[in-house]
Amino acid sequence: MSKSSRPADIYLRFLNLLDALRALPALPPLDPLEERILAVVGRARQLEERLSVRDLMAQEGLGAPATVHTRIKSMRSKGWLVLADTEDSRRKQVDLTPAALAYFDQVSGLMLKATEGS
Repeated sequence: MSKSSRPADIYLRFLNLLDALRALPALPPLDPLEERILAVVGRARQLEERLSVRDLMAQEGLGAPATVHTRIKSMRSKGWLVLADTEDSRRKQVDLTPAALAYFDQVSGLMLKATEGS
């Protein structure tokens, strides 16, 4: 197997494409914790699970509830997340914005593009 046909090359091509996508003017960049929160919200959405702010703050590995709450506020102001009302007015459901969904669509396309020519 030559160096240029290693399976790791697909991943490295994907990382290069992802860096290029992040450099485009779209949504403001996320810090590493915000990226993890985005992934949690995205997975919950894909599984069609409801995810409240409280549920998100209780997630293992995201840090202190106050920190998570601060990041949720930041991600809302950056345009990544929205909060929706539930039947209990004290609880808010966390969801992705249309722009965040479009970002996931673009990342998915980059994954497919990275595999081309392998």
